[in-house]
Amino acid sequence: MSDRAIERFCILLSTLTLIGIVLGFGAPYVDLQTLAAFGFGLVYLAGGLPATWRALVELWRARVLDIDLLMVIAALAAAAVGAPAEGAVLLFLFSLSTTLETLAMGRARREVEALMALRPETALRKSAAADIEEVSISEVVVGDVLIVRPGAKIPVDGVIINGDGHLDESTVTGESMPVRKSSGAKVFEATVNHRAVLEMRVTASANDSTVARMIQLVTEAQAARAPSERFSAWFGQRYTIAVLAGSALVLGVLLWLGREWEDALYRAAVVLVAASPCAIVISVPAAILSALSASARGGVLFKGGAALENFAAVTQFAFDKTGTLTTGQPEVSAVISPAMAENDFLRLLAGLEAHSEHGIAAAIRRTAERRSLTPIAVSNVVTHPSEGITGRDCEGDVWAGNPRMAARMGADLTTPAFKAMTGGSETVVWMGRGRRVLGAVTVADGVRGTSRDALEALREVGITQITMMTGDRWPVAQRIGTELGFSEGDIKADLLPEDKVRLVEAMARTGKVAFVGDGVNDAAALARADVGIAMGAAGSEVALQAADVALLSEDMARLAAAHRLARRTARIVRQNLGFAMGAMIVLVAGALLFDLPLPLAVVGHEGGTVLVVLNGLRLLFDPIRADGRSYMMQSARSAIDEQRRRREALSEA
Repeated sequence: MSDRAIERFCILLSTLTLIGIVLGFGAPYVDLQTLAAFGFGLVYLAGGLPATWRALVELWRARVLDIDLLMVIAALAAAAVGAPAEGAVLLFLFSLSTTLETLAMGRARREVEALMALRPETALRKSAAADIEEVSISEVVVGDVLIVRPGAKIPVDGVIINGDGHLDESTVTGESMPVRKSSGAKVFEATVNHRAVLEMRVTASANDSTVARMIQLVTEAQAARAPSERFSAWFGQRYTIAVLAGSALVLGVLLWLGREWEDALYRAAVVLVAASPCAIVISVPAAILSALSASARGGVLFKGGAALENFAAVTQFAFDKTGTLTTGQPEVSAVISPAMAENDFLRLLAGLEAHSEHGIAAAIRRTAERRSLTPIAVSNVVTHPSEGITGRDCEGDVWAGNPRMAARMGADLTTPAFKAMTGGSETVVWMGRGRRVLGAVTVADGVRGTSRDALEALREVGITQITMMTGDRWPVAQRIGTELGFSEGDIKADLLPEDKVRLVEAMARTGKVAFVGDGVNDAAALARADVGIAMGAAGSEVALQAADVALLSEDMARLAAAHRLARRTARIVRQNLGFAMGAMIVLVAGALLFDLPLPLAVVGHEGGTVLVVLNGLRLLFDPIRADGRSYMMQSARSAIDEQRRRREALSEA
């Protein structure tokens, strides 16, 4: 049975119990006792049979006595002592709380369905003979050339090889404004092409696409339970046995004290209802799943409730600079090549950097393309994280990178020709053969537009320790850090990947720390931090796997919004647990010491359960985006509107 069918079935059962309650309590006013019997009987059937079935299934499969069993026994006990109305109210409220729980869980699960609905089913594939055929997405393989027409979705992840147009990427990144894409730009599955005809080469199969990774992350998040969820489940299972034993003990003691059988059974039923931990068990998952659903709709994916809870406890943040606080789209600002012609130097450097995914390498390749330079073929390429890259061309070994790479090769960077470069605040990429330096380029990267506001938002909620870490030189790091409001002590430059791990470990000694990064060289620090946050689901696969949280867009403001949501979730979990346990203590004390009537116990217990579920469901409406809109739902509405416009155009034609 599908989630939707289960939800409809639960709503039907709750509606039947409500009808039964109305008939049962309304019958005396029309002097129809048979109507009352029918009404309460309907409640016991619609509310009691499903709960009995669930209890028996759990008892048979998992050997677990769950709360459903408690409610059925309490309702039957109420009917046995001549209080069927109280038992009916108990079953109605229990059915209502179960329906609310099912709707809450279903809402979270439908995030995966929403993602699945975004994926196109077919693609237009271009053959070697330039023929175009429509094929299923499952038939598309890496290397295929696809045609994307205006208004169509990008079928799979790829790179544009011909065409220039704007794409709506809100389905993946949540970015509301169309993004211009031209030759060489990456495109992602399920994003919408506006007006241009684009030709693209497939770089990932449908199973490995960005949307597929998003679906996997959401699925894993919903399956992974937070520590507080595990505690509530553990507590509920064991406490159920204790409640059953305690109620039986109360019954035995009251009979031993001389109470009538019906009176003793009534008191035991009151204790059974009052002590049932329904609200405690449901209070945590209702809040956690609602928060996971709200964050996913806002473009922030947590890998489970544990990541959400840990994020709420974070008191320190460490940020990688390039591609995280900065745009990651640097541009070459100067070229110096005393050993060879400038264009030949750029051709060789572009050929070497063609094997790198780093943003600086992309900037060098773009410069060569703008000058219409064909990169020189380089083979045997090896990447050295936080240093550079080495390879071999027709003349021998060649390298490119930062001063650490130059030092590895024994090269001297103090040549007067490079003095202006080494003293500036821009990133320098050196290239050479062995000890000989062939030349260098300077590359400048700009601050991301949302970085400053996001950092200010974190400081406003009490995050006092925020550190920027980078493998760049100190002058470069200082320029970016000063622009973002970092003090000198919070800027860490000239770092290797192991240096970032060491610094994160040092920060973790004074409190929980979150590390935000996007590159391969950030993976170790992401894994070491209490909470690793990968910037952009379309970024490094290694970083995404190592992280606990993925920001689907590159809007830094969502990081602060997600942190606020995590903190609010933690507060609501504490509120729910405190209220549920407090209410249970009051009800049990009233049942044991003050002869609490069964109707009050029923209303107190089930009313408390409904309240904690509703309190958790409030998180569903917490916006991650500043405008409060769900980009997934917005994309779905856009698709529906587009289909409507097409139908209207066809009807007019």
